Amino acid sequence: MKNNSVLIVGCGDLGIRTGLDLYAEGWEVHGLRRNPDALPGEFTAHRGDYTQPGELDFAHDLRPGFVIASCNPVERSEAGYRLGFLGGARNILSSFGDHRPRRILFVSSTRVQAGAGGARVDVNSRLASEVPLACAIIEADQAMLQSPHAVTVVRFAGIYGNPRGRLLSRIRRGELCEPSPGRWSNRIHREDCAGFLTHLMKSDEAGRAIEPVYIGVDDRPELQFEVESWLAREMGVPLGKAQADPATASGKRCINRLLHASGYRLRYPDYKSGYRAVLEADPAE
Repeated sequence: MKNNSVLIVGCGDLGIRTGLDLYAEGWEVHGLRRNPDALPGEFTAHRGDYTQPGELDFAHDLRPGFVIASCNPVERSEAGYRLGFLGGARNILSSFGDHRPRRILFVSSTRVQAGAGGARVDVNSRLASEVPLACAIIEADQAMLQSPHAVTVVRFAGIYGNPRGRLLSRIRRGELCEPSPGRWSNRIHREDCAGFLTHLMKSDEAGRAIEPVYIGVDDRPELQFEVESWLAREMGVPLGKAQADPATASGKRCINRLLHASGYRLRYPDYKSGYRAVLEADPAE
């Protein structure tokens, strides 16, 4: 198979968006998911469950140039996270035999980054290994990074961009989070998730250096209550006069220095530009 080919494992919304971007630039795109009928016609579809041993064995003969692995928990429990992330990572790694893709991009989460009280964190900050759900993702990250393959882990923050998502639906009902105690939040638009993955693959193909780990987040961490209040005003939802206090807020603020150093330029550098695009695309929502 030619080098500008990609196998997207766990090809959901993010994988489809990334794959369509790559296809438009001449890449050969293969997608694996349990329901391959949901994949676009531009993709070569493969039916399979990456959590089950043997269902990725075709990848050895396929010999893709690149792999994007987007794992998810099979249920919201420690066992579900371990099966989805760690089990998935191990099955993916064991499927290639003697083949070495040019690079595997493993989609991870900023959930693994420890931090409280508004602390600013990056890829060198402490990991939340004491949190069971985060620990399952950390182990999957490490399994990937310690493998003989060339791997880059991308830890995305909260992905948004669906105009019919839960947050916008909740705000439309006038149900905002409590202003106190406040909570810092980090996010990235789904178009930037796809754009950054595409950018990393093209950079690698061009011979530019790629880091082993990135944090995928926009430029502006913000208090969740401030985000929701701003959205409510944009959507014409009545608001009270409550305000969040940054001094007492919990949570972390993620830093995207390496994302910028890679040469990628965010389409939506903050939540206001991103959510405006979402609301304009579906004003009825």
